Amino acid sequence: MAAHNELGEKGELLAIDYLIKNKYQILEVNYRFLKAEVDIIAQKENVLAVVEVKTRSSDYFGNPQDFVNPKKIKLLLSAIDNYVIERDLDVEVRFDIIAIIHQKNTTKIEHLKDAFLHF
Repeated sequence: MAAHNELGEKGELLAIDYLIKNKYQILEVNYRFLKAEVDIIAQKENVLAVVEVKTRSSDYFGNPQDFVNPKKIKLLLSAIDNYVIERDLDVEVRFDIIAIIHQKNTTKIEHLKDAFLHF
């Protein structure tokens, strides 16, 4: 497996641990709909958090969250629309980014709630 794939998988595991520690219930991991893949769907109270995980080994080329583009956002929107309708959910939906920088022995995790409001 390529190193960037391993880093991405490690980032998703770190994000799941972080969410669980912060009292989120993990509903889905790597949920797929058509061409979209949602990294994590989690729930806390009446909020469905759609979480995109971005992991980098440094911030040399920018912050991890800077790599979520409008095309990805559009795909996530269609996927979560399907998810909510399919399961007949009555919840508030929020789109978050968990940005992780994992360098050697240090890991920095930043949880950006309502991250797509800034696009």
